[in-house]
Amino acid sequence: MITVVIVDAPSAYRNVGTVLCWLAAAPTALWAAIRLLGLDRGPLVQALAFTPYIAGASVLVLALALALRRWWPAALAALAAVALLSTVAPRALANPQPAAAGPTVRLLTANLLAGAGDARTLVELVRRHRIDVLTVQEFTPDAQTALDQLGLDTLLPHRQLNPEIGTAGSGLYSRWPITDVGVRRNLNGWGFTQVYATVSVPGGPPVRVESAHPSAPYALDQVSAWRADLTAQPAATPGGALRILAGDFNATLDHSPLRALLRTGYVDAADAAGEGLTGTWGPYDGDLIPPVTIDHILVDRRIAVHSVEVLNLPNSDHRPVQATLTLPTP
Repeated sequence: MITVVIVDAPSAYRNVGTVLCWLAAAPTALWAAIRLLGLDRGPLVQALAFTPYIAGASVLVLALALALRRWWPAALAALAAVALLSTVAPRALANPQPAAAGPTVRLLTANLLAGAGDARTLVELVRRHRIDVLTVQEFTPDAQTALDQLGLDTLLPHRQLNPEIGTAGSGLYSRWPITDVGVRRNLNGWGFTQVYATVSVPGGPPVRVESAHPSAPYALDQVSAWRADLTAQPAATPGGALRILAGDFNATLDHSPLRALLRTGYVDAADAAGEGLTGTWGPYDGDLIPPVTIDHILVDRRIAVHSVEVLNLPNSDHRPVQATLTLPTP
């Protein structure tokens, strides 16, 4: 006896479409929940750096569910898309700035990749953009020598430097005199160093500037150090002296420790200028990594941000960030 099974093809295709939509919508919804709840733990720390890409993908997931008329997956996809886009899209929009009427400060920060970043290009950037304050990370003795030979000591004669072989060194150069200088080392005395100084800006209030470089969460056993270093960054003092943290934070605005630091009274300059989605680390030394934004200039919320530009530095895996700022009056 032969049994013939008749398959309803339209029904089968519909079931496949439904499963496909749920498989696409559920991960984006889970990602949105993790991001909104600040659940950056373990391997999620590295993953969350790519949240802007997931936000873009969430729109495609929603479009797929709507096109296939799968309304429940579409509803979930819509919630995820709204949640993710609401956290990411504002970074591409300039924000209103405080009515600061003090002097202008042009600040540049650059990670030199263990001193390999092209010194000639960096000095040319300082000259071309008329930089007043420069912070550098992964700053080595050879980098210091090369920069001075190319004239940085004339352009920015005041400095607080801690060059070290490898990646732990840090430096701060200034056009204007500096005081209260120092250096501290992250990771309970074993990690990257951060130099700092108070810059005496002519006609303006003094500004405490620090070259920031918390640990990188490159492996699971480094996540606790990364979190501790970010938590230990100096908080803003909105009722006191002006502070600026500029450097390689090894964190994006989708990481909760960096957002907690901002809530003390800082503003991310690139975010304020509508450049918060411009990548600063990733494929620039040949690695097949989508660009992410981990280099930041955090300024006291009383400082006005006029512009931010992400530049190029050959032989480094980071891109320098330059901000033009206006200080409040003294």
